[in-house]
Amino acid sequence: MPKMKTHRGAAKRMKISARGKIVRAHAGKSHLLEHKSSARRRRLRGGGILSHADFHRAKRLLPNGR
Repeated sequence: MPKMKTHRGAAKRMKISARGKIVRAHAGKSHLLEHKSSARRRRLRGGGILSHADFHRAKRLLPNGR
């Protein structure tokens, strides 16, 4: 059986942490930032952890831990 390929679109958007959780960026941080409060922009800065409901689907897209 051939090797599983990493889904490149998913690999650019999320990564697997050292503890095996999937880390993603928050939405809403790319443009139209002028009217958003600085507290809101700070909250969006850090990464978020993928929800348990989406974890197994995303794990299939990243078979090599990328």
